[in-house]
Amino acid sequence: MLVITRREGEEVVIGDPRNPIGIVRIASVKGERVRVAFDFPRDVEIHRREIADQITSEPAEESPPSVIGTIKPAASV
Repeated sequence: MLVITRREGEEVVIGDPRNPIGIVRIASVKGERVRVAFDFPRDVEIHRREIADQITSEPAEESPPSVIGTIKPAASV
């Protein structure tokens, strides 16, 4: 785990700096509250820990039944 110190308005670049996966910015600090802004592509999921825990504790969705049936050998004549 990487632990760094950032001030309000400062950023962390995730991935290659020339073509980053995303950027995390400290939006504001007020008392014990820190607002963090994430700039990532829409296809990258970002969850708070409590939501991620709920997602992982839910049973996985069942996959649809297979449409491929059993192949029966042709009857010999």
